[in-house]
Amino acid sequence: MSAPPGGAATTHGTGATSAADLARSATSVIDAEDAPTVEEPAAGPPPAVEGPENSGATAIPEGPAADRSGPGGAARPASTSTTQAARLARAAFSRLAEPQDAVAAALIAVAGPVDALQVATGAVRSGPRLEQAVLDELGRDDAGPALVASAVERWSARVRFLAPDRDVAVLARLGGWLLTPEDPDWPAALADLGPEAPLCLWGRGRPPSDLPEVARAVAVVGARDSTAYGDTVSADLAHGLVLAGCTVVSGGAFGIDAQAHRGALAAHSTGDAAHGGGPPERWPGRTSESPAASTPTGGIVDSDTEGHSTMPTVAVMACGVDRFYPAAHESLLRAVMADGCLLAEVPPGSSPTRWRFLQRNRLIAALSAVTVVVEARWRSGALNTAHHAAGLGREVGAVPGSVRSATSAGCHRLLREGGAVCVTDVDDVLELLAPFQVASSPDGAATSTAPDGADPGQADSEQREPRSVPAPVKDARPAAHDGLSAQDLMLFDALPVRTGSTTDRLAAVAGLSEPLVRAGLGRLSLRGLAIATDGAWRKAPSGRR
Repeated sequence: MSAPPGGAATTHGTGATSAADLARSATSVIDAEDAPTVEEPAAGPPPAVEGPENSGATAIPEGPAADRSGPGGAARPASTSTTQAARLARAAFSRLAEPQDAVAAALIAVAGPVDALQVATGAVRSGPRLEQAVLDELGRDDAGPALVASAVERWSARVRFLAPDRDVAVLARLGGWLLTPEDPDWPAALADLGPEAPLCLWGRGRPPSDLPEVARAVAVVGARDSTAYGDTVSADLAHGLVLAGCTVVSGGAFGIDAQAHRGALAAHSTGDAAHGGGPPERWPGRTSESPAASTPTGGIVDSDTEGHSTMPTVAVMACGVDRFYPAAHESLLRAVMADGCLLAEVPPGSSPTRWRFLQRNRLIAALSAVTVVVEARWRSGALNTAHHAAGLGREVGAVPGSVRSATSAGCHRLLREGGAVCVTDVDDVLELLAPFQVASSPDGAATSTAPDGADPGQADSEQREPRSVPAPVKDARPAAHDGLSAQDLMLFDALPVRTGSTTDRLAAVAGLSEPLVRAGLGRLSLRGLAIATDGAWRKAPSGRR
């Protein structure tokens, strides 16, 4: 079922904001003569979301409940209709535009989220003044093609799938929340991303007021195909950091990410048990027989930490937080959600893509004062996170490994190029937090969260990715998608593997206009990455890796 262009920010129930109201509130930067008459949508519940990424979504309760739900499902006063309209507009933008869409961010900065959405959905045409204002916001003085008009054409394929009030209601039913820059709990550290900051954040788990300050957050990232050495080091680091009062931020993936989450959760359960909290048996990778580490003195442990309000870990996802990806980590991600939280900048139902994984890394870096790379191959996504952190002026640490280990080649590369500091234990990481006056634990080492000789993630070891045969340390064989532009990469991700897809369907999935899709398919076809059969396009066999 298709939604009217202006209906993207329309809610139902008390305090609802109609499409006509939003069109009439256009700011002065939008040319008044460009504003068309927008008909009032029919009363009743919003249309079902039938987008390419959230078919089979959780059923939504009808009625005004979604209008009154705030972060964590808390009641919201009916007098905040303007704020609610802005929140819903940002929620709609998170489905309309891909992460790090500079034009979307600039349009919102210039016109505000509500009026910007009217332009983005085609309810109000962009005029010369708006185009110039967006150019100024982006710091561009070229007289190239109209950026806003081109973006509106690119976004048009997704307009009919917009139903932000339903997205908010879906997450509220799951105990989740929507956080926007207008909210007081918005992480201030994200401002360092400038125009690349997320338009909003979707979360599940503890409320957004519990999100750590950047001075308390450390990112622990690394290879998916980690070794036993990397598993132990990442779990030990995470365990010691949480005992020191820090929050561990990672991506929930296989390997180092998973072990970092497990170590953080184990440390949190140790503290809970010491203070009469829940039993340690409920945490992945830990049993009641596992040795407990003493809580470090000094550091940043304070009264809040002693009361265990400090969030042990945060998982930043490349898909909607209503999905547990990878599926093998469902139990781990549920544990993260129980005592920490899951975060994403894409709405419920969104699928993970290469582009979203790459953009997710900038959030991990921005939310953390220090980024530690435990293991990384010569070509690794963890290096992307480290480069984002360095670009933001954050500290970067790398754990050294064997010179013959392919999974440590990326760490050695960071160390050799001067982009990282050598890190071997919790003391070294806490030293990188020195600008925040953080001291280390007295014994200078974290205690392992698993018995001697055991894999810290033994409970989920059967779900780990199979280890491949060791490759040369600097195996930099190019991937099929290397060298693709951002638009071509999004299109390549949207291509199905087996069943072909039409250009209009690909436009909706990739978030591109049909002319851009057709042009991109031509380029992918020339590179041998896409093939067409009876007008339906799919990945070529050579481009599936």
